[in-house]
Amino acid sequence: MADACQDVTQDEIWMRQALDQAHNAWALGEVPVGAVIVKDGQVIATGFNQPIGTHDPTAHAEIMALRAAATILGNYRLPGCELYVTLEPCVMCSGAMLHARLARVVFGASDPKTGACGSIVNLFEQNQLNHHTQLTGGLMAQECGALLKDFFAERRKAAQAAKLDDSNPV
Repeated sequence: MADACQDVTQDEIWMRQALDQAHNAWALGEVPVGAVIVKDGQVIATGFNQPIGTHDPTAHAEIMALRAAATILGNYRLPGCELYVTLEPCVMCSGAMLHARLARVVFGASDPKTGACGSIVNLFEQNQLNHHTQLTGGLMAQECGALLKDFFAERRKAAQAAKLDDSNPV
């Protein structure tokens, strides 16, 4: 009988680490999206959403991880690197990934509002671009999506509680 641990793929291991990063974002009140960059079977950089706390609209999980990886490797190009992210990247992040020359991008949940890996557009399928990154979507999509749903449900509940507190003066 095969060991259950053998059923877990290397991609799932990296995505679980991206989910851990997403929890870091949640702890700070940010939308829980996490990213991990891997090269030669080693995590070289991580990132999580921080646009609210940093007052930086570009501080998405993917961008934070790309910046850290570029600094660590001493190069703005990241050939041979793979990026794992819990939510389908937006246009900004997808463009940055293509400029970084990533070998592969793996995402969890689809983003029907801003996804640039097939939900709205697919930048990775543009033949006119001079670099082509392999794309894999839907890895652990249910778990990644549930984290986001739970986060927003909690925020709605807190907003309703605050509204009730405001309407019931002491």
